[in-house]
Amino acid sequence: MNWLHAQLPVLPVLLPSATAILLLLLGDHGGHGAAHGHRRLLWARRLSLGSVLLGLALSAWLVREAAGGEIRAYLVGDWPAPFGIALVVDRLGALMLLLTSLVALPVLWYATGGWDAHGRYFHAIFQFQLMGLNGAFVTGDLFNLFVFFEVLLIASYVLMVHGQGVERFRVGLHYVVLNLVASALFLIGVSLLYAKTGTLNLADLALRVPRVQGPDALLVQASAWLLLVVFGFKAALLPLSLWLPATYAAACAPVAALFAIMTKVGVYAIWRVHGVVFGAAAGDSAYAVELLLLPLALGTSLVGVLGALAAHTLERLVAWLTVASVGTVLVAVSLFTTTGWSAGMYYMVNSTLVVAGLFLLAELVASQRGDAADRLVPASPVAQPTLLGVLMLLAAASAAGLPPLPGFIGKLMLLEASTAHTWQLAVWSTVLGVGFLTLIGLARAGSIMFWHVRADMPGSANAGGSPKLIGATLLLLAATVAMSVFAAPIQRYTDAAALQLEDREAYARVVLGARGAATETTRPYTGRVDAPATPAAKP
Repeated sequence: MNWLHAQLPVLPVLLPSATAILLLLLGDHGGHGAAHGHRRLLWARRLSLGSVLLGLALSAWLVREAAGGEIRAYLVGDWPAPFGIALVVDRLGALMLLLTSLVALPVLWYATGGWDAHGRYFHAIFQFQLMGLNGAFVTGDLFNLFVFFEVLLIASYVLMVHGQGVERFRVGLHYVVLNLVASALFLIGVSLLYAKTGTLNLADLALRVPRVQGPDALLVQASAWLLLVVFGFKAALLPLSLWLPATYAAACAPVAALFAIMTKVGVYAIWRVHGVVFGAAAGDSAYAVELLLLPLALGTSLVGVLGALAAHTLERLVAWLTVASVGTVLVAVSLFTTTGWSAGMYYMVNSTLVVAGLFLLAELVASQRGDAADRLVPASPVAQPTLLGVLMLLAAASAAGLPPLPGFIGKLMLLEASTAHTWQLAVWSTVLGVGFLTLIGLARAGSIMFWHVRADMPGSANAGGSPKLIGATLLLLAATVAMSVFAAPIQRYTDAAALQLEDREAYARVVLGARGAATETTRPYTGRVDAPATPAAKP
């Protein structure tokens, strides 16, 4: 049992990768109607769902242990940090692992309703995507962050065109080209940083960057800006967000829902690199991107909600709301305070679950509207107006931030965190305005689809919507309700996670002090939730 306990940080990466290999060995099971293909598909579904369910249990275990203050470091191959590969799980990392599993399980369940049979090797690629996501959240150095970025991006390329179609191939080509450019910039930024610090280990960087002064610090700051461009593209930060709506709207519903967590990889990277490595203690490079990050985050929220108001389809509306939610989270990150970071974590969990649920809900509604599909025009009545209407109302209320749902709690935390900040007026105006416009956009879509109908138009042959598809969607939206019920303990966790992020020395002692073959070193984190935070207003 102690041996298994020592492997916990690496298991979130090994589990989906091993599952993907098993699924590949199982053989091709998609796109064919033969009996043996159907049996393989059934076994692939069972194996994939079982793996994701096990991953959910594992991430919940890690969150429970991280809640006690432990920072876990796993050294691959007994190579000591910063020379070898270090996998690290702290409160924020564990939270991101849990969020990934909470999205992946209902999304995969939804996909087994038929979408997984529309192409080849869906379940294997899905598991490789989870491997890349989990690896990005536990890696302890920038180069391996690049590696896991590439793993999840390669998997996303295939998932993007799953089910085929001219529009998917068209936007998929743009998606691939833009990501290749971003990857090249990532390598340039990492090379500059390594040239001046001699390390890419995040714990080591947090200690070495403050020592770089004078002209050399300018190159370090240049690398910070390059990395912001890269992470901003992954997170859909303005003006690098314009690719996202068309891409997400063209993907099939379960893939778009899974992509809701993919933008959070960019947000997480900004948190780790610009919030910690280039944070308050970074010397000449402290807050290297602060002057531009906050206005860009505010602009991202505004552009996202305006795009949602202008959308002519429900899927594109949800895609634009993804951009708006990322902007709100990055506003919290760019405050560079523990209270702001706590608010960002809480709101990020809720917005990811809501957006993923909305992507699934959009297809359920569209499948029952005949030829109109998800276009925001009058059409035949939805076959299940009460059930789907209630789900739409719940998602809209949480996305807009209406009480007592978690969207309201997260935005309230953000407003409180920005009190006395020099940008307080802009933050309050944007957060409240975006919430109001989000409500208008979703109310408009709901009224057209559920009230403004034409009984003379033929409905769809798919008049019901299977219990599996509805159950998966309900599971995602029910998780947001659970966040309201357990708001207090979740907020205590995010408060402690934000404080732990600021304790660079504790993180470095665990990672750089770990020794032994495939071992893990732990250190209880004793910081109080009410410990002094970084001042809210900085000159």
